[in-house]
Amino acid sequence: MDTYNIISLLLVGFIWGGTNPLIKRGSEGVSKVKKDNFLSQIIYEFVYLWTRPSYTIPMLINLSGSVVFFYTLSKVDISLVVPISNSLTFLFTSLMGMLLGEKVLHFKSYLGMIFVLAGVTICVSSKF
Repeated sequence: MDTYNIISLLLVGFIWGGTNPLIKRGSEGVSKVKKDNFLSQIIYEFVYLWTRPSYTIPMLINLSGSVVFFYTLSKVDISLVVPISNSLTFLFTSLMGMLLGEKVLHFKSYLGMIFVLAGVTICVSSKF
C-alpha cells in the first residue's frame, strides 16, 4: 500500500466522520413531520431534508467520501479498507462532535480512540 492509498483512507474517514455530526444537526426537526399514511410520511420527510442546505450540503460531501471509498477499495485489499475507514470514521465523528459542542467524551472514549489509532497503525504497517 502506497502513500496515496493511505491518504485516501484518511480522507474517507475524515469526510465521513466530519460530516456525520453535521448531517445529524441538519436533520433536526424531521421527527416533527407528521402525515396520515406511510407513503406521504416518507415523501414529506424526504422533501423536508433535501430542501435544507444544512442537511443537503453535508450529505453530498459525505457521498463524495463514498466515491473515494469505492475508488480506494478498487486499489487496496478489502480486509484493510473497510476496518480502517470505518474506525477512522468513528474517530473523526467523535472529534467533530466535540468541536460542534456535543457532549464531552469520557476518558474511556479517548482511550478507545488511542486503541483505534494503534490498530489502524498495525494494520497499515503489516502490509508494508
